[in-house]
Amino acid sequence: MSRRGWLALGAVVAVLLGALCVYLYLNATPYQEIVDHGPSPEARANPYLAAEQFLRQQGLAVTHANSLDVLPGIEPHQNSLLLFGDRSNMTPRQVDQVLNWTRAGGRLLFVAESLWDEKTGQSNDLLLDRVQVHQSLSKDLKEPPPDSLDDAFPKLTKLYLEDEEAPAYAGFDTAFHLEDPNNLAQAWANSGKATHMMQLAHGLGSIIVVTDADLWTTPAIEQYDNAWLLWYLSADTNVTLLYNSEHDSLLTLLLRYFPQALVALAALILLGCWHAGVRHGPLLQPPAKARRQLQEHLRASADFMLRRNGQDSLLQALQHDILRRARRRHPGFEQLAVAEQWLVLSRLTRQPTRAISQALSPRPKQRLSSAEFSRQVAHLQTLRNAL
Repeated sequence: MSRRGWLALGAVVAVLLGALCVYLYLNATPYQEIVDHGPSPEARANPYLAAEQFLRQQGLAVTHANSLDVLPGIEPHQNSLLLFGDRSNMTPRQVDQVLNWTRAGGRLLFVAESLWDEKTGQSNDLLLDRVQVHQSLSKDLKEPPPDSLDDAFPKLTKLYLEDEEAPAYAGFDTAFHLEDPNNLAQAWANSGKATHMMQLAHGLGSIIVVTDADLWTTPAIEQYDNAWLLWYLSADTNVTLLYNSEHDSLLTLLLRYFPQALVALAALILLGCWHAGVRHGPLLQPPAKARRQLQEHLRASADFMLRRNGQDSLLQALQHDILRRARRRHPGFEQLAVAEQWLVLSRLTRQPTRAISQALSPRPKQRLSSAEFSRQVAHLQTLRNAL
């Protein structure tokens, strides 16, 4: 193609690109889209993250802990301790530690965890029993009087304050009810049928008992006056929030973020086991019977006779063979006395008489050791070979 043709082609391409850009500019409409990726990992690990952030926005200093080990380092005066975690493993010593801290001026808020048992006169919640508050099921209570049926929000807990015409509404779980058998409570909050929060004085401090803390988790804290109530109960104090933060295990994290690596590792382990289990070389075939030598047959026969007849039969066979050969070498040998026979054998074999007597004397019935039996057989064979 000539130079003029290339220029014409370039001009056409430029015009088409320009037309495309003008079309897109006139017809393309920009827009924004919000993609919800769900709660952050921090929010999933901390159900009270929104509560902590809300209290910080109100000017309160908030820290959280996983155990009561931090309590000795917290000054009771103008400090609040919120026990929102599981307390099933709480010991009597820890109960005393918490109550002593509260008596010194601290503010304690905790969740009642167990129901009162009338038969045993206690519950499984040591801290709840110590403050003498009982928890029961709301369904076991008597029905409210008729004048309370006009309650517009019977499922919500109402907290009435002085100089306020309308109560604050909180979303406590209405399935549980708190009782104050000794009339120690100074303030309380009720739903249409049950009581869900009580405040008691304890020395220089105060104790607040609630039926549940789910109203302060994310996202329930934004409902009704739940957030305001949490601030009201911890106002003018530094807050320490104690709960059990359950972290995912290492295996769970690996399965979530590195499944391919785990599959590769498992395959590598299987290959390693397969390689270690493979035989290197062909299997050895059993030896052919035709290749066995006379020595092997003799050894096998001797082993068979030893197992079947015992040691005495083999030793007696050697002794009889020695005496038979001695009769051939010395006529009249069988007519001699035993002592004379031993003298003749000593002269024929050039062995001392003592060795002859030890070899030909009857053996005791007890079984000889392998070493002693081999030595005795070797001695008898030496005598036989000498004849």
